[in-house]
Amino acid sequence: MDSAGAKIRLRIHPLFLFVGAVTALTGAGGFFIFVMATLAALEHELAHAFAARRCGYALDKIVLMPYGAVIKGDLSDMGRGERLWVLAAGPLCNGLTALGFAALWWLFPETYPYTDTAFSVSLSLCLVNLLPAYPLDGGRALRLLIGARSEKAARIVGMTLNFITVAGVAGYFVYSCVKKTPAISALVFSILLFAGAFGGGGSYKSVAFSRAKSFARGIEEKRVVISCDCTLKKGLRYLRRERYLVFVLYEGDEFFGEMTEGEYLNALSEGDYAKTFRECTQTF
Repeated sequence: MDSAGAKIRLRIHPLFLFVGAVTALTGAGGFFIFVMATLAALEHELAHAFAARRCGYALDKIVLMPYGAVIKGDLSDMGRGERLWVLAAGPLCNGLTALGFAALWWLFPETYPYTDTAFSVSLSLCLVNLLPAYPLDGGRALRLLIGARSEKAARIVGMTLNFITVAGVAGYFVYSCVKKTPAISALVFSILLFAGAFGGGGSYKSVAFSRAKSFARGIEEKRVVISCDCTLKKGLRYLRRERYLVFVLYEGDEFFGEMTEGEYLNALSEGDYAKTFRECTQTF
């Protein structure tokens, strides 16, 4: 797959394969839940990627882990509002999927036995990621909002909530052991959150990319006719690594000018995606 000219790389952690093999050996039911959880996690991360793509950032890599999936990159130069939108996209997508299954039961009740697991997994992933603990989406959003006023306060509040959440989840694991039904997933989840308290950021890369190799072997040109009053953000959907982009600008029915891919990427690098093509060409 391609997003803003960058391929989506999928890497599988060895422990992911180990967990999959163990669940397959323990029965079809456990393996089915494992597959559903994996698909829901991929949907979650791809939703982040789609939202980032709309904001001018490209997905770099998804890693399938034993506890789900993670996405890597750098959001440091993205606006706060856009980062919040990217963070919200994952839980929102899982929530809408769960809502879709619930609507399906309303229309076709006989489908319930075949979709109840997918509904539960999607809803759980949505709700869990709303927890205010890092590196979950809720924790990232909380740090982002508090960090707008004080980075130090954001770190302190974030770590405090992380440890409270870890203590609660670990306590549930201990309780399950006392009941002789160990919830291993709770133990893994608590370890993830504990590590996340000291972790870094997520992973999106800027849309800018080098054309040196493409030019060396030759590349086709793609010309897109667009109004000069459109914003730079609207042009992001046309960026592709396999085509060199040229915007042909029109003012109404009259030819206005052209903007090459290089000029477009330079305009994007300034960070003002709400700027129009007209405004950018006036600075050339």
